[in-house]
This record gives sequence, C-alpha cells and structure tokens, in this order.
Amino acid sequence: MANAQDATPPLDKTATLAWLRRISGDLATATTTRLEQSLSWYSDMPPARRSAVGLVAQAGITSFIQWYDDPTSTPWIAADIFAAAPRELLRSVSLQQTLQLIRITVEVVEERVASKSDDLREAILLYSREVAFTAADVYARAAESRGLWDARLEALVVDSILTGEADEELPSRIAALGWHGHGEVCVLVGTAPQLFDVDQVRRTARKLGVDVLVGVQGSRLVVVIGRAQPAGEEPDADCMPFGEIATHLEPSFGEGYLVLGPTVPALVDASQSARAALAGFAVARGWRHAPRPVEADDLLPERALAGDPVAKQTLVDRIYRPLAAHSTDLVTTLWSYLDNGRSLEATARELFVHPNTVRYRLKRVSDVIGWDATGPREALILQTALILGSIGSADAGRRRAAVRRPR
Repeated sequence: MANAQDATPPLDKTATLAWLRRISGDLATATTTRLEQSLSWYSDMPPARRSAVGLVAQAGITSFIQWYDDPTSTPWIAADIFAAAPRELLRSVSLQQTLQLIRITVEVVEERVASKSDDLREAILLYSREVAFTAADVYARAAESRGLWDARLEALVVDSILTGEADEELPSRIAALGWHGHGEVCVLVGTAPQLFDVDQVRRTARKLGVDVLVGVQGSRLVVVIGRAQPAGEEPDADCMPFGEIATHLEPSFGEGYLVLGPTVPALVDASQSARAALAGFAVARGWRHAPRPVEADDLLPERALAGDPVAKQTLVDRIYRPLAAHSTDLVTTLWSYLDNGRSLEATARELFVHPNTVRYRLKRVSDVIGWDATGPREALILQTALILGSIGSADAGRRRAAVRRPR
C-alpha cells in the first residue's frame, strides 16, 4: 500500500477520492499509533475498548471520505461515526476524551493529507467542525436521557422513604443517584413553589456540604437531607445543625409551613423522620406563630391531638415516664403549676411549700426532660404529655387489675 505521507493526490476530485480511499487504512493505523503515544487514558483502556475507539477513528476517516464525495450528506454521515461505537463506550469515554480523540484524528489527517491540497484542508476543517458538534449532540442526548432517568429514580426513592416501603434495592438505587453520605439524615417538608428550581436546591446543598434527594408530590416539596460523611468516619463535631441547613434551604420552598423531621442515624431510617415531618406539616396550622422552619417535635401536641400515635408515644416516653421515674414530687408539682396558670404562689399554696421550693422543682423538671414549664409553648407540650401519661397509666393499671382478678 502506498505511503500516505509521500503520495501526491491527483488534481481532479474523482482521482482524489480514489487516492483517499487507498490510503485510509494507513491513516487509521497512524491515528491509532498517535492515540497510544499521546493519550494515557487510551493506553490504559482494556483491549476491547481500545479496539472500539479505533473503530470510531476508522469510521471518522471513512465518513470524511464519503462526505468529501457528497457534502450534502453531513447530518447522517457525521452521526454515523458514533453509531459504530458500542453503547458502553459512551459511558466509559467522557466528552472531553472524545474531543481529544477528534483533535488527534484531525491532526493526523491534516499532516498526511491537508498539506497536499488547499481544497482538502478546507474540507477537513469543515468536516471536523461537524463531527465536534455531532459529538456534543450525542453526549447532550445521553445526559438528557440520564437526567430523566435520574429524576424518575429519585422520585421512586423519595416515595419509598415517605411510605416506609423500603426494599433490598433501595441502597443500590440511592447509590446510583450519587448519594455519598453515610451520616445522619432528616427530612424537610414544605409547599412546592409554582416555579421550582431543583438545581438551586442542589447548589445550596453542595455549598453546605450535604447530600439531598428532592421529590415533588402534588403541592408538597420533600427534601431528604444527609450529611456527606464518608463511610467509617466519625461525625464532625463542628458540623452545621440540620435546623440551620433547613434555614438555608427555606427560600427554595413556597409559602406556608416548613417542617423538619427528627434526625435519624442513616438514610435507611429516613422514613421515621419523614413520617414525623409529614404529620407535623399536616397540623402545623394549629400553631399560629410557628417558626419557619419548625421542628416536627415542636408540634407534638398538635400531632397528638390529631391522633398521631408516634407523637403520643414520644410525649409519654420523653416527658411523663422520665419524670415519674425520677420523682413523684416533680410530676405533682408540674401538674399543680400548669393547673394554676403557671403561678408560683398558687402552686406553693396548693402544695403547702415555699415558692422557692416550687421554683427549684421546676428547674429539676427542666434538667430531667429538657423542657421549661415557664414558657407558654413548652407548657402546652408538658401538659399534653401529662394528660397522655396519666391516661396511659390508668389504662395500664386497669389491665393489671384484670389480669390479677380471680376467675
């Protein structure tokens, strides 16, 4: 076969085309050699993929010759270059690497061919432009398809978290969405704005160093927030609280209430946070001056009144039982204080103690359970817990009596 570097093309187009077809094999070989010398990623590829890349280069040279013969065939001939590549090659070779491949192929063809004819040089420049645009179009379509698939997969994952119907495939689906964190998670529920910009949510999350999953369900916007903590590492003591993260994400939500679920250890437990956030969102209007965002646990009284069994049990477990286990005096004092309109003097008179004793016991209540009975909102939470705890204790007592009653 004639050497492509030394051969001189004839002047007429028919003979030029014949000459190009004759040296196309040498051009493909020279291109493959240059790829191996210039691109480290090409040399590191498995043989099968290197062969596939070589086929793309060969298809590019062949398609150029066809296009040079008939320039009106640009659209389908340029696209035909990438049709020669297997589908998995698109996933393993980036757009940047594809452009490097195009550049080197064009350089080789220019060195061997373009210097022989100005007409050929111009044709190479025009065709390389078409190929570059075609490559961009191929990757843009792939990215669009992947984006649509990711959106559907993300909606499925968020729905699984909200319903608590997690299956064995959930971890792999989450990993496919690029979730890198292995730390704490919580769920934020609010109203979806009319013009929702999901990219803004993701940009804000990246700045805050957290992972997010976003789902729109009717008028509700659900954001699952997770700390981007690598597996096996201890949580950062200086990490931003979820409440502060929710405040940064708040502008992305529509008007209305914004409820943050409790923190759970990992994403597989996110359904617990989601249930609490959804329950809080449903009753948030019951608190006239609820902050935005508001924690679901701050809406425990409203949730309990609405029949949320988790809220009822939480109030009993966090407030009534610890106080009862610590001291009956604390329960009695708290009951009296709340029944007497949070008056120290009236409580002291009812209990026949000094007001300072009441003040001391209320401080002990705050130390034991973390809620301060002197505030109006926390007083409502505590009174609801006492009512639920008393009802539960009475029911438990009747059940024990029924068990002991002889038949």
